[in-house]
Amino acid sequence: MNSGVFNRGSTIPYAFNPGANANVATGLGSLPQASGTAQDRLVVGVDFGTTYSGVAAVYSATPDDIDIIKTWPGGNGITSDKVPTEIGYSEPPSRNSSASSLDTSSKPPQNIKWGFQFKPEETRLRCIKLFLDRNQKLPNFVSPLETAAQLRKFEKTVMEAVSDYLSQIYKHTMETLVRRYGETFMGMTKVEFVLTVPAVWSDSAKDATLKAAEKAGMGKRHELKLISEPEAAAVYTLKAIQPNHLQVGDNFIVCDAGGGTVDLIAYKIIQLSPLRVEESAVGTGGLCGSTFINYRFEDHVKQRIGTERYDWMREKKAKTWNMGLKYFEEFVKRNFNEEEHHEINIPFPGLPDDEEAGLDSGFMVMSAEQVKELFDPVVKEILVLVEGQVHSIRAKGGLVCGIVLVGGFGQSNYLYSRMKSHFNSAPPPPYSERPTHAIALSAPQSVEIYHPIHAWTAVVRGAVLRGLEGNMVISRRSRWHYGTSYATVFDEAKHPISDRYWSPLWERWMVSDRMQWHIAKGAQVSESRPISFHYTRNFRPGQSLIVEDDLIACDSDTAPDSFQKGLINVCTLTTDLNTVPKSLFTRLTTTKGVEFDNLDFTLDMRCESAGLVFELKVDGVRYGGVSAKFH
Repeated sequence: MNSGVFNRGSTIPYAFNPGANANVATGLGSLPQASGTAQDRLVVGVDFGTTYSGVAAVYSATPDDIDIIKTWPGGNGITSDKVPTEIGYSEPPSRNSSASSLDTSSKPPQNIKWGFQFKPEETRLRCIKLFLDRNQKLPNFVSPLETAAQLRKFEKTVMEAVSDYLSQIYKHTMETLVRRYGETFMGMTKVEFVLTVPAVWSDSAKDATLKAAEKAGMGKRHELKLISEPEAAAVYTLKAIQPNHLQVGDNFIVCDAGGGTVDLIAYKIIQLSPLRVEESAVGTGGLCGSTFINYRFEDHVKQRIGTERYDWMREKKAKTWNMGLKYFEEFVKRNFNEEEHHEINIPFPGLPDDEEAGLDSGFMVMSAEQVKELFDPVVKEILVLVEGQVHSIRAKGGLVCGIVLVGGFGQSNYLYSRMKSHFNSAPPPPYSERPTHAIALSAPQSVEIYHPIHAWTAVVRGAVLRGLEGNMVISRRSRWHYGTSYATVFDEAKHPISDRYWSPLWERWMVSDRMQWHIAKGAQVSESRPISFHYTRNFRPGQSLIVEDDLIACDSDTAPDSFQKGLINVCTLTTDLNTVPKSLFTRLTTTKGVEFDNLDFTLDMRCESAGLVFELKVDGVRYGGVSAKFH
């Protein structure tokens, strides 16, 4: 395996010490000295993406120096900020092989290829991340049947494939860190991992990501941190534009446009120093990433040269096709600008000239209008998503000051120009010594579009800053209603008589499966202010004190009063009440002399950037954690 090196994340050149010959030779600058103190740590951010993944690291003593991994196994020395999220398996080695019988510990049962290690014609698992969340619709270019067939062939589950991929990321990262910092330093320094996940993902998918990362070796589950992708991008980009452009009360929308998905979150500035923000609209997202443009390009080529010649090129002239696709991917998608590029020449070496098909000297000629036709349906979907966020903020009287474009597709000049013409067409507000929200709100509202220099790595840069500095976001918006079901005394004015049952302990008619919604969809939630679920439980002598409760979610705007079809069973919470002192239980006796113990307790839920954490409390005192099994 190749070991990569980090390239500096800073855009400003720094001076080398002329006397430090070793550092000049490696091109890494001066290395930190391990002090061995408890606070010394390396924070590693992993942007596990749909089509590409990236890794960044920062040392706590030099927080401004974010390193991005740029060299990858199979990359043939070519640097890239990210590596394809692709993994494949070779046939397991023969059990009779003498090589495998000598040392089974050093050789995995299946050889893994990942990232840049594939030849164009080799099969591999793509977009495997999307299968972690069954609630999300798959894009039309991802075949669940083909993916299932590949997984079956190699006796792998989705979780195992994701874990194997993250394991390769982890090994390569650690090898690179050892090269960068040295074994002595690495042996004395704690390494913490922060992973990114889509904002619109279900809680079970976030939990699955944590499990896969733990299995990959990135740390114990409770040590790992998750952050949503657009929130990570916001952490980085809002800090980058902070000195001149932010005022308390401003709203910014972060649009993280990647290969497969587009994620959006809006933030309102609450405090400038240190920078603190809150979510100002419920995050949204969709399957309208730049990979859809690739498939539109494929269809365009097929129509131009005919299905028969297209199939022949894909099968017999794979290098010809890959060169054309690579040029479209790396140049056209990123740099196309209709004002400058009136004609695009896509290289397809080896294809014969065909005037009708627009093939000339090994190039396919595309007009600006033809390129726009590939982009526009995808761009339109993104504009609709962003417009929804803008409308949501303005409907509440908020001022949208900027839209920040990040992600791989966020680098696109064409997406930037379309976004700018759509949102920034109004004239600027009248001049004043200091712009005020009153003046801005009374003027036609245009929105500034920000196109940061590190758009593709903004998410992973923000992930390491989150691990280093803690939370910039003081409150978020709940994406669902969250609640629990409960039993209560039957009330003929409220409940159907068919739902009632007799409780021998309470000696009255009861109804079950009523819903209590603890968090409303769109409500503000904060890590520092947990939400409490109150329970009353009865136990007969000798009955187990380990209890289970389901956390229920609802995606509708209005949540129902009782449990019904369509509600989401998020997770089962298992609480061990044996940790609670017996003196806190109340002994009760029915009229028939049956004794039982009663306990009032609460489960506190904290909503973190990309996960839920629970703990048990009685009378405000903590008595341990609560395990959650996500469904």
